[in-house]
Order: sequence, then C-alpha cells, then structure tokens
Amino acid sequence: MTQRLLLRLLVLASVVCAQRRVAPKNMYHRVICVVPYVGQGTETDPKRPKYAPAPGADNHGIIGYMQVPSDDGRYAVAEFVARDATALDEILHDGQIKAFVKGKSSRAEIETEIRKYRQDFNLDRFGVAIP
Repeated sequence: MTQRLLLRLLVLASVVCAQRRVAPKNMYHRVICVVPYVGQGTETDPKRPKYAPAPGADNHGIIGYMQVPSDDGRYAVAEFVARDATALDEILHDGQIKAFVKGKSSRAEIETEIRKYRQDFNLDRFGVAIP
C-alpha cells in the first residue's frame, strides 16, 4: 500500500514539474498591425504609433507595445499587448488598418501582409517580452 502511494506521488510530481513556463513573448493577448504615426513630436505629445498610449495618459488596458518603422517611415509595424482581450477591440475593429491576433493568424499570413510595409520583417525577431 505504501509503495503504491509513493509511486503515485512520484508520477504526479514528475508530471507537475514537466510543465514549462510560457515564453514572455507569448504571454497575454497580442495584436500585430501596421498603423500610422500620431503625435506632434513634442515632449507632451511624442510621435508614436496610433493606439500607443502617450506618456502619463490612460493606457486603455495596453500594458506594452513594440514598434519598428515601415520602410518609408510613414507607418509603424506594431505589436500591442494587453491582459484583457477587450482592450484590443478598438484596434481590431479599425477598418483603416489590417490587424492580426497573435496565435490565431498564421505566420505566413502575418509576414506576407507586413512585408508590404517592411521588406525585412521576420516574426522571430519581432515582439515585446512582458514578464
């Protein structure tokens, strides 16, 4: 009886310890999109991607973002991160931009669209790590 209990505990412990932590670049809800730049370029209104929170302003649920400029410099290829998916609804429902939900859209679909704006775009080298 004791040996069976011990064996079960060892099996359970090995299963629990085998789970890996999610990579920080894949945590939370994420949207990758191409957006125009907004802002005047001043200290109080810096030039930033549309939907990126201004310093000191309400972030509307966005906890982080990363951006790189398009080849012509008019747009930003951006990834927005939020704890709650509803925080990204405004971006997803903007008819002026093409947005992709990370994990739902295929890699090929994302890279094909983004490469229209930035030719050297690679999903492996793009993304913000939120701990």
